[in-house]
Amino acid sequence: MGLVQAGFTVFLPQMKHLSLPLTIALTLFISPISQGEINETVIFKSGEEGYSNYRIPSLITTKSGSLLAFCEARKDHRGDSGNIDLVVKRSTDGGKTWSRPLVVWDAGDHTAGNPCPVVDQRTGRIINIVCWNLATDHGRDLHAGTSVDTRRVYQTHSDDDGLTWSEPKEITSKVKDPSWWWYATGPGIGIQLQKSPHQGRLVIPANHTAEGYFGAHTLYSDDGGETWQVSAIIKPTVNESQVVELSDGRLMMNMRSQGIAGTKRPYTGYRSIAYSSDGGKSWTDPVFDDALGDPICQASIIRYDENRILFSNPNPPVSLERGPREQMTVKLSYDDGKTWIKECRIYDGPSAYSSLAKLPDQSIGLLYEKDKDIAFAQFSINQFR
Repeated sequence: MGLVQAGFTVFLPQMKHLSLPLTIALTLFISPISQGEINETVIFKSGEEGYSNYRIPSLITTKSGSLLAFCEARKDHRGDSGNIDLVVKRSTDGGKTWSRPLVVWDAGDHTAGNPCPVVDQRTGRIINIVCWNLATDHGRDLHAGTSVDTRRVYQTHSDDDGLTWSEPKEITSKVKDPSWWWYATGPGIGIQLQKSPHQGRLVIPANHTAEGYFGAHTLYSDDGGETWQVSAIIKPTVNESQVVELSDGRLMMNMRSQGIAGTKRPYTGYRSIAYSSDGGKSWTDPVFDDALGDPICQASIIRYDENRILFSNPNPPVSLERGPREQMTVKLSYDDGKTWIKECRIYDGPSAYSSLAKLPDQSIGLLYEKDKDIAFAQFSINQFR
């Protein structure tokens, strides 16, 4: 598809950003974004900057136009539990250069992750709803309700464009039903609603497991994240979720499909979707979207403008089995996700979780797991074919 421009990195140890002693990584590209090109660079490389691996990307554009690239920085291995910090890199020039990682939350030897930030455009505050678990509690036990502790939910925020972050505040009892075992925000991003009657509402997509089902839900706040309400549950075979506001004001939840072994609810090979007509408080039953394949993996969906929605995920041939996570693709819809008539292949090889953002210059940014690293790709809306 597009030509990938190779970048390289130069470290300037004496540079400072405001009052923080940061080393800035300068990624230099051959040319600016234009039709037919994809500029890409790895910004989180496994084995570098103090961590063995990086996973679970999340990308947002702040009110001031900075880019924030979040991920889980895993100290010792690629597993989902262990000593994992939540980190962010900042770009103030549209993705051309990136800071070194800032630690949003270091939970000691335990696991901090599943970033799901949202920007309150009224104030500029960046609110991040994240999750925690004991390093020794592994996913299989957390999903089965046999873990020593449980997945807990926290909230942190930044009022200085992502430079510093508040001490994480636990909100588990406000947003998690005691009968739920696993809990995860996103992963990806939350949104702020633009249309009446819920204009300004913050909505965070989330998912959980309980006895007999995989479920999704949303958290929503009408007071800038001071308090949160929990929506009705979408179930029984949905998992990691992202949400987008449609042109008529409804919300659409786009979810990883998760079959339940030993039941009559098998995996089908397609994404699951559900709709809300009340700002994320209640949801329709999930249905499969036969235009969007799903190799049992997280995906990203955002509104680009009033007429267009973007979607990204690995896009191998649809299979009734767990397909390979490869062929990272961004798709384009002109009709609120009813059809996806254009696409842009970003990378043919191994690729998994992703996060889309519209950048200040109207180009598109994609932060995604590429091979064993996390890369940032930037391209024009005119790239789609």
